[in-house]
Amino acid sequence: MRKQTFSTPTLKRIALAGYFGLLIFMPVWLIYLSPSEGLSPVLAVAMFVIPLLFPLPGLIKGNPYTFAWANFIVMIYFLHSLTTLWVSPEERWLAVIELIFACMMFFAGTYYSKYKGQELGLGLKKNRKEKK
Repeated sequence: MRKQTFSTPTLKRIALAGYFGLLIFMPVWLIYLSPSEGLSPVLAVAMFVIPLLFPLPGLIKGNPYTFAWANFIVMIYFLHSLTTLWVSPEERWLAVIELIFACMMFFAGTYYSKYKGQELGLGLKKNRKEKK
């Protein structure tokens, strides 16, 4: 087994920094830095902030399962940033910031859930044939 590069608390802090970075940055981007002409600020914030609120209680508690499934939500921001990088040259710097936060949350959250789950003895149930 490989030695863990970052401690579990450090991975949690990095993942939460990415998470809260997205939670703060997205409304700032959509309302102040580059408001969309065709989209109301309320709708923009609803689309990009409400999904982030679903895993909040479990992330605060440090639940490894929440960190794992929250990565599905983070993929929305990952794809949004890559799309913006491709199609909107004037907003590339904003998309890079979003991409950094999304990657922080994704990679640190993945490893946090893995290592914390191992510490807690959590895991997938093995097939009976695999146990023998």
